[in-house]
Amino acid sequence: MFPDTILQSFLTLFVVVDPVGVAVLFLGLAGSRSKEERGAIARKAVLVAASVLFVFALFGSALLNHLGITLNAFRVAGGLLLFKIATDMVFAQLERETKEEAAEAREKPDISVFPLAIPLLAGPGALAGVMILAGSGEPAAQGAVYGSIALVSFIAYLSLVAAEWLFRLLGHTGVNVVTRILGILLAALAVQYIADGAKGLWT
Repeated sequence: MFPDTILQSFLTLFVVVDPVGVAVLFLGLAGSRSKEERGAIARKAVLVAASVLFVFALFGSALLNHLGITLNAFRVAGGLLLFKIATDMVFAQLERETKEEAAEAREKPDISVFPLAIPLLAGPGALAGVMILAGSGEPAAQGAVYGSIALVSFIAYLSLVAAEWLFRLLGHTGVNVVTRILGILLAALAVQYIADGAKGLWT
């Protein structure tokens, strides 16, 4: 059913991107900048991340075919990757960038493309997710993925713009609670991807 496809696409992308968690990281990276500058950084970062996700959703299947990788194999691999991210979220061990990347980001005047757009917003989990969801080639599934990318990107932009307010509202405890709930949902989706892929490989 199309509504179920929309919901699955949206939930998968939303929990992987985790706009609330990214907003907190964004505040740490750009909290000392003016409100106008933070807004400009947020716009550029979301546009770049959305563009990357759209490209992977559009051409991901062609890339897999070129490399001789079946969609079911990618479902299993992507599911394992998403499950790793989910367990890190649940146990509060999520690191979206290395220490070297974080240090480099603090030295750069422009953090919108790196590390905000990539890998914080459009990280490996999000790229794998959109490729799996759009990989069937069905128009309904692809439309749901494109719509979900647009909607989650808009939510991410709102979260970045309201980062300071969100952090004051939720606090450290609230952010951790939201992250853990999203991690549990992502773990369930990851297991489903692995099960579907394994079934396709051995049937």
